[in-house]
Amino acid sequence: MGLALRNDLRPSQTQAQTLSPRLQRAVQLLQMSSLDFAALVRQKLGDNPFLEGEDEAEGGPRLNDADGAVDGADPEGRADAMGEPWDSVRRDGGDDRDMWMQDGAAGRRAATEGELSAMELTASETTLAMHLHGQLNVMALSPRDLALARAVVDSLDEDGYLRTPLQEIADLVPCTPPAAEADMLIALRLVQSLEPAGVAARGVGECLLLQVRQMEDGPCRELAERIVCEHLDALAARDVPGLAAALREPVRRVEAVVDRIRHLDPRPGWRVGDSRVDYIVPDVIVRRQRGQWTVQLNPAVVPRVRLNQVYAELFQRHRSRQNGALSEQLQDARWTLRNVEQRFSTILDVAQAIVRRQRHFLEFGPMAMKPLVLREIAEEVGVHESTVSRVTNNKHMATPLGVFELKYFFSRPMVSAAGNACSGTAIRGLIGDIIQAESSSRPLSDAEITRQLATQGLVVARRTVTKYRQLLRIEPVDKRRRHGA
Repeated sequence: MGLALRNDLRPSQTQAQTLSPRLQRAVQLLQMSSLDFAALVRQKLGDNPFLEGEDEAEGGPRLNDADGAVDGADPEGRADAMGEPWDSVRRDGGDDRDMWMQDGAAGRRAATEGELSAMELTASETTLAMHLHGQLNVMALSPRDLALARAVVDSLDEDGYLRTPLQEIADLVPCTPPAAEADMLIALRLVQSLEPAGVAARGVGECLLLQVRQMEDGPCRELAERIVCEHLDALAARDVPGLAAALREPVRRVEAVVDRIRHLDPRPGWRVGDSRVDYIVPDVIVRRQRGQWTVQLNPAVVPRVRLNQVYAELFQRHRSRQNGALSEQLQDARWTLRNVEQRFSTILDVAQAIVRRQRHFLEFGPMAMKPLVLREIAEEVGVHESTVSRVTNNKHMATPLGVFELKYFFSRPMVSAAGNACSGTAIRGLIGDIIQAESSSRPLSDAEITRQLATQGLVVARRTVTKYRQLLRIEPVDKRRRHGA
C-alpha cells in the first residue's frame, strides 16, 4: 500500500494593510486623553529646539480659536484658523546675528519680568503626619511622652490606622527607662484624641467607636456604641430588623442610628493629606447660540505650540550633512504640529457630528437620546470606525446638562413593541425615574421594573434592567427598603 504525497505549495501574492511606525504613533496620540497629550507636547517642547510655546500676547490665528456651528460649519474658514501657524516658516531675511540677539533678548525679558516660577506657585502639601505633629507641638507634654506619641504618629498608614504592634513601636524609641505597654497605651490614646476623629485606630470597629463617642446626642451615642461594640457584623450586613430585635429597640430608631453610623468615615486619614483632585477637563464645549447648538474646542486642552521660526530659518541657511540630528528634529517638530492639528480637527468633527445627531438630548434630557453607533458618525465624518472609537475614548464634552464622555452618546437601538427604536441611555433614564418615584417602604424589584417597562411598550430583559440599575449606581431592592417601626 503506497502513500501518495501531493505538493500543492504554490507562490501567491496577497495585499495586507500595514501601518508605518509614524502612523502607528499618530493613532496612539489620537487615543490619548487631552491631558496626557498636553503632557507629551510639553515634553516635546523641552526636547526639541524647533518647537516653542505660543505667547498669548502675540495674537494671530490659533488652533483653539476654531469653533463651528453644528448646522453648517465652514470647513475652509476652520482650516484657515487651524492650519496657518503650524507648518509655516517665516523667511523675511535679515542678519543671522540680529535673529540670535532678538531671540535671546526675548528670553531675557521673560526671565526679568519678576514672575514666580512654577515651583514657587505650587502649594505645599500637608500630610497626615504633619497635621498630627502640629497638634502635638502645641500640647504640654514631657519630652518622653512627646517622643512616644510621635512614634505612634509615624507608624500610621495612609488610611490613618495603626497596623504596627505597640511593642514594636516602643522598641524603636530610645528612652530610659524603656517604654512599657502602659506608656504606649497612653501615647496611643493621646494620638487618638487628635483630629481627624478616628485616627490611630487598630481596626474598623475602633475607628467607628472613636467617632461615635463624639456624638452630641447622648441616647443616640449610647445606642451607637452598643451597635459598634456588640453587633458590628449585623451593622455591616445592614440587618436592621435583626439589630432591633437584639437590642430590643424600635426598628425606626435603630435605623436612624445605623444611618448616622454609616455616615462616619472609615478612612479618617484620607481627610488630611494629598488634597489634589483629578478633575475632568472637557475637550469640547457645547453651547446654544442664536437657536443653534455650537461646538467649540476647549482652549484649555489645546497645546499652544508652534515652529520656532528663528531656529528653523538659521538651520535652513546653514544646513549640512553633518546636521543629520537637527534635520530629524526639525522633521519631528513639523510632524508634531501636524498631529496636533489633525488630532483636534478630528475631535471637533466627531463632536459636531454627535451633537447634530443628539440635539434632542441637549434640549430634553436623557429620555430623548437617540440610538447611535460608531458607523454612523464614521460615515458622516469620512473616517474609519476605529478612528471614531479612538476619538471618543477618554474625551469629554461639556454641555448645559453636564460633562459627558463622548462614548456616552452611543448606544445600540432597542426596538419597542410598537416597532420604534429606543436607545439604552433613554431606558436607563426611565429606570432611574421609576426608582425615584417608588415608595420607600415598598421599593420595586428588577422584575417589577421590567413589567412596568413592558406596559410602556419597552420589552427589556430583567438582566438588562439589573445591568442598567447597576450602571446608575442604585442599590438592589432589599437595600433600598425602609423598614417601619
